[in-house]
Amino acid sequence: MTLSSSANRDYSEKKGKSSYFDLPSMDITDAFPQATPASKFPPCTSDYYHFNDLLTPEEQAIRKKVRECMEKEVAPIMAEYWEKAEFPFHIVPKLGALRVAGGTIKGYGCPGLSITATAIATAEIARVDASCSTFVLVHSSLAMLTIALCGSDAQKQKYLPSLAQLNTVACWALTEPDYGSDASGLRTTATKVEGGWILEGQKRWIGNSTFADLLIIFARNTTTNQINGFIVKKDAPGLTATKIPNKIGLRIVQNGDILLQKVFVPDEDWITGVNSFQDTNKVLAVSRVMVAWQPIGISMGIYDMCHRYLKERKQFGAPLAAFQINQQKLVQMLGNVQAMFLMGWRLCKLYEKGEMTPGQASLGKAWITTKARETASLGRELLGGNGILADFLVAKAFCDLEPIYTYEGTYDINSLVTGREVTGLASFKPYVSRSRL
Repeated sequence: MTLSSSANRDYSEKKGKSSYFDLPSMDITDAFPQATPASKFPPCTSDYYHFNDLLTPEEQAIRKKVRECMEKEVAPIMAEYWEKAEFPFHIVPKLGALRVAGGTIKGYGCPGLSITATAIATAEIARVDASCSTFVLVHSSLAMLTIALCGSDAQKQKYLPSLAQLNTVACWALTEPDYGSDASGLRTTATKVEGGWILEGQKRWIGNSTFADLLIIFARNTTTNQINGFIVKKDAPGLTATKIPNKIGLRIVQNGDILLQKVFVPDEDWITGVNSFQDTNKVLAVSRVMVAWQPIGISMGIYDMCHRYLKERKQFGAPLAAFQINQQKLVQMLGNVQAMFLMGWRLCKLYEKGEMTPGQASLGKAWITTKARETASLGRELLGGNGILADFLVAKAFCDLEPIYTYEGTYDINSLVTGREVTGLASFKPYVSRSRL
């Protein structure tokens, strides 16, 4: 409905006279004085089994540094930016100053952390905001790691130092509109020409893509039919990245549709170490561990928020924490966090020893995300009506877990990866009887 000019004028006059419009906006803490919102993040109460003792002094220091930054710099603004579905670019230098981008990569200005330290940093970022952890994970554990594991020394020297400081930002483009779980079937093509390559195709759901300085693009070599990797600059002619709107989860993350129309990539930006889909799995093996630590961190934050909320908010003349059914749910959440942390920690130890298998990584990601969804659901119940407000974290985390449950392999696909490993039988493609052929 469109207001007429006279109606608009009347409305404006009434607005100018009405005291209602002059009222100051009410802060959520004023509306609910018994419940502190997540903008003032609760202290960590979820390390019930003292897992911090399992960490080295360096890993403990990284955990402390990341936690303090997230609670101070990100917690006060996360609900606002989540609601707007916008990215808070002003916090990028603060995340860069943490020196966790690049994670396990050694040299080239990268921190060379243990995989456990990288995982702990991922969890601590996710504890306060899942979108920020996805931003860092895509940039670090996918894009940077691809250059580190598969790129030439010249590419590492050229790109990694700036990426490690977050002076430049990268994304990682594998998924396509028709190829998600079946990513190895991708159709984007790379055709060799004099001095470089021509890329043609589409990518979808690519985090950071709308503003990334560098895009790691995977395409099928038209000569060998194998999958190759390329570093594409954001201003390359023929490259278009469009934001995907209307997401219910990870709203701060800028996922995009990428269109590649005769995009030229010079030979120097061809990642020669990517010659098949198996080469991408070198990267996915690490990133899947990091993705498993995201729901661990999210669940820690949910528990911490609920623990404080139940002790603050009163009903029937008593704190919500005094009611038996609330204690039972809270303890169930706490148990989930302990089990999730232990599985994630064990994955890191197996990886450090070179013993982690794809099936173990997949089971970790699948099971941990499932338990995180259960934890978020319980937290949603405990917060009652406030459980649907992003201001109290749980509703936002509840939604943010949904894309994490799906990306880096859905629960079903990861289950089948583990199933193949433990039975020796692959079951990815549906059986088609001869009678139907």
